Amino acid sequence: VQLVASGGGLLQAFGSLRLSCTASGWFLSSYYMGWYRQAPVKQPDLVSRISRIGITDYADSVKGRFTISRDSAKNTVYLQMNSLKPEDTADYYCNADLLTTDYKFTNYWGQGTQVTVSS
Repeated sequence: VQLVASGGGLLQAFGSLRLSCTASGWFLSSYYMGWYRQAPVKQPDLVSRISRIGITDYADSVKGRFTISRDSAKNTVYLQMNSLKPEDTADYYCNADLLTTDYKFTNYWGQGTQVTVSS
């Protein structure tokens, strides 16, 4: 099983970016999928997550600017980021709870995708 993230980049403040992350491999289903971010010398923080039935959580700092969505049929989660600020600069990591073939819920991390917002 692996999570493959894409969509990071370098852009100016007030710009927009969309991150994507797809889970692939042998598993039965995906449940919560989401994004964390880690700025230099800081701990990873939850940015947003979405349940299989569409219940969403957002960090206060991104509410109103970021929108998470998913395509469960494709096991893909998206993060639309608008009105980006320099403080959004971080490595963004995809995270997912997957039901594996041994009927256990397992948490997986994808590789980071870097987002850099200049002022």
